[in-house]
Amino acid sequence: MGFVVLHMEKAHGSDSGTTAHIERFIIPKNADPTRTHLNRKLIDYPDGVKDRSAAIQRRLEEAGLTRKIGNNQVRAIRINVSGTHEDMERIEKEGRLDEWCADNLNYFAFMFGKENIVAAHLHRDEETPHIHITLVPIVKGERKRRKREEQAKKRYRKKPTDTVRLCADDIMTRLKLKSYQDTYAIAMAKYGLQRGIDGSTARHKSTQQYYNETKKLADSLKAEVVDLQERKEAVKEELRQAKKEVQTEKLKGVATTAATNIAESVGSLFGSNKVKTLEKENTALHREVATHEETIETLQGRIQTIQTEHSHQLLDMQQKHINELSQTETSLKREISRLTVLLNKTLKWFPQIKDMINLERLCFAVGFDKEQTATLLTGKPVEYNGELYSEEHKRKFMAKDVKAKVFSDNGKFVLTINLRPIGEWFKEQFEKLRQSIHRPMQPKRKNKGMQL
Repeated sequence: MGFVVLHMEKAHGSDSGTTAHIERFIIPKNADPTRTHLNRKLIDYPDGVKDRSAAIQRRLEEAGLTRKIGNNQVRAIRINVSGTHEDMERIEKEGRLDEWCADNLNYFAFMFGKENIVAAHLHRDEETPHIHITLVPIVKGERKRRKREEQAKKRYRKKPTDTVRLCADDIMTRLKLKSYQDTYAIAMAKYGLQRGIDGSTARHKSTQQYYNETKKLADSLKAEVVDLQERKEAVKEELRQAKKEVQTEKLKGVATTAATNIAESVGSLFGSNKVKTLEKENTALHREVATHEETIETLQGRIQTIQTEHSHQLLDMQQKHINELSQTETSLKREISRLTVLLNKTLKWFPQIKDMINLERLCFAVGFDKEQTATLLTGKPVEYNGELYSEEHKRKFMAKDVKAKVFSDNGKFVLTINLRPIGEWFKEQFEKLRQSIHRPMQPKRKNKGMQL
């Protein structure tokens, strides 16, 4: 039983580089060009949308967002799904690849909304079949308070819960990412795939995989920081509500107990060494996130350099191929010209060759095979028994035990049947056929008996 592969990462801007890879505007080195035609687009774009980046933009325009999208804001989430190589190969051989694709689309449509899944591409030209899914992170609900708002300790009116927002952080929290792995494994269990080991530290050592895992770790660390901040704000809110209830004399005793408990928990969280520990961990997390971001920027620079070098190499190969084709074309033209001159000289020196070629065509046309035709062209007779076709009469005539031979008449070659030119022989056969068809029928005589 193999393992499922579910990888999610944020994309900034139009994500045109990833679009070029997914839509195969640029063929990567690890792809087999002879299998690229097997790739499929699983979701049709709306009218007027030409590619994945345009589909992302179309969804953002039609979502009804009220806030302006920032330049560095995440506009899409890349999702890559697959399975263990051996299991994907088995699914493909069993003819269940289409079913697997449909179940994947249904799962992500159910989790994030069908309207937010703007693109899905099946790749079969790489070693393991996989699907690239593009998710536009449109969510509903009140947005998270910004840090400067928290520092100012201002109260803001909550927005309606159905407010439409663009927020990838809401989708990619640490707990949600873990739940996606769990639920996706359940959806793929019918194909003999299971969830990987929770918390496993195993990592692929390729550059691309290292980049993906590093970015995923950075996102998880950011999610943990946000979670700590949310927990801190929740405790403050509980304390504030408890203080309000203390004002009611009827609930004074209960409120006092609740406030005491909350104060103790708050004190344990913020008034002891634990808060210092949390602050140190928070600082360390921020430092680690910054380190990973620097690593990501370095990797992005290396990837850009590799892509540039690949483009140059591709252009050089194309130019070399064009030059080779041009040289081949020039050589062929020279050879054709040489053969044309030689043919003209041959026809000039041996004018009978043209007549011989026409005679060969005639022999083939009337019904003689290659061996018989070769014999006739040497001037030897051929005993023939079968049918001969007349182009003039558009029909075949039976030639029973005839003798065919080629004669030379004043430098011209004549094909004969029984020493008669074949044209005259055809006319003779046609006339016989016509007479047989129009021959009057003799009426039958009635038997009247003998007359004396």
